[in-house]
Amino acid sequence: QVHLVESGGGSVQTGGSLRLSCEASGPTRNRLCIAWFRQAPGKEREGVAALYTDGGSTIYAPPVMGRATISQDKAKNTVYLEINDLKPEDTAMYSCAAGSRACTPAPEYYNYWGQGTQVTVSS
Repeated sequence: QVHLVESGGGSVQTGGSLRLSCEASGPTRNRLCIAWFRQAPGKEREGVAALYTDGGSTIYAPPVMGRATISQDKAKNTVYLEINDLKPEDTAMYSCAAGSRACTPAPEYYNYWGQGTQVTVSS
């Protein structure tokens, strides 16, 4: 079982930046994908980005493409999501997830989920 803990959320002004962290613990496996999702109240969960931990390949969803960077520190078992030029529409609860079926930010492919960290962007 993979346990995931997110951190790094907070309140920022439009145009600011945040770096979120997703630390994995417990028995991990090779060929694991880590993805970030977000969900605002009353809206469906949407994918943000995904990273293949073995090779480091990445994929980004259109709303954050060009503004977000997903990366990893393998020694720390941590995946990061940095978003620059934050916009009010980025406001959401951000969660990370782990899986091995696919490495795209679609929730049905992930088995393990963190509890989330809140990001609030104000004008």
